[in-house]
Amino acid sequence: MFFRSVLNKDRGGTITLSVLFFIAVIVPFCNLVLPNSHPLHIDTFTVSLLGKYLSYALLALAVDLVWGYLGILSLGHGAFFALGGYAMGMYLMRQIGDRGVYGDPILVDFMVFLNWQSLPWFWNGFDQFWFTCLMIILIPGALAYVFGRLAFRSRVSGVYLSIMTQALTYALMLAFFRNEMGFGGNNGLTDFKEILGFSLQNDTTKVMLFICSSLMLIIAYIGCKIVINSRLGRVAVAIRDTELRTRFMGYDVDNIKLWIFVLSAVIAGIAGALYVPQVGIINPGEFSPLNSIEIVVWVALGGRATLFGAIIGAIIINYAKSWFTIVLPEVWLFALGSLFVLSTLYLPQGVTGLFNHSPKIVRRWLKRGFKT
Repeated sequence: MFFRSVLNKDRGGTITLSVLFFIAVIVPFCNLVLPNSHPLHIDTFTVSLLGKYLSYALLALAVDLVWGYLGILSLGHGAFFALGGYAMGMYLMRQIGDRGVYGDPILVDFMVFLNWQSLPWFWNGFDQFWFTCLMIILIPGALAYVFGRLAFRSRVSGVYLSIMTQALTYALMLAFFRNEMGFGGNNGLTDFKEILGFSLQNDTTKVMLFICSSLMLIIAYIGCKIVINSRLGRVAVAIRDTELRTRFMGYDVDNIKLWIFVLSAVIAGIAGALYVPQVGIINPGEFSPLNSIEIVVWVALGGRATLFGAIIGAIIINYAKSWFTIVLPEVWLFALGSLFVLSTLYLPQGVTGLFNHSPKIVRRWLKRGFKT
């Protein structure tokens, strides 16, 4: 009854969540139960790759929440993703202990290499998983709150806000590249051993991380859907369409923008935290503004203001990226640009719009063809 009320008239979302739940069950079964010789066996590398795709889908969901339903084109969500990833990376580094290259039970390897004598104060507490989970939520959320409060109270919007979000992630990238910041500098954080006492090299651990990514994506989708279906969500859509009129009607537009922006940042941070143990590394490159722009392409291709379209777009593009980087690595950037241009020209509502309005789109294509 609860799911029916939340997913009311959301056929695409219902199908997407059903597929995600099915995948969360069948993939572990095919990996852990079926023998390697079985044709349906899924190897552990593929499980980790699928988990990475789901982490990206969660990130795309966060961007669609603010861009699709609030009208804020954020080009800095890669920063929130990376901050969540660094928080998880710090926990994983603390779990290495004396098994590092230099064998120091307290200092991580790069600190010993740089001749640091003590652990920086901001690393304290990251040896505890509960504290790490708290920081994964608080750090991206606090940054989004401070940035959003300053920007929205100053009535910054449109392309200016997009440029500011991009400048934010670029500034963080430059800061994290510096060794004295205490986050591993150019190399970042890597060589993780275990999480919650379980080896990250173990197949079962990787499967559990995949399941966690699947379930978190489902939970985040339902949470975003609850927000959108609420009065807050309806006002957010009104702000997207006619902000000035909504403000004149007496709604606190700035606060509504702020709290949805913070929620989106928290979801992005959780996505980063799920991403890191599955790929085994986090470095300042994740702050790259190009990454944030690519996230927007995922949402645009999948279908803005649909939520499930963002999930589909993220998975399609990242699967294509994996294929191109293996077969035709020099072609990938051109393929990505072509996908964005073609989707903008012929699929303004993304891939999901193609299914909803396929007869109209076909007729439009035919008319254009006859005219040429």
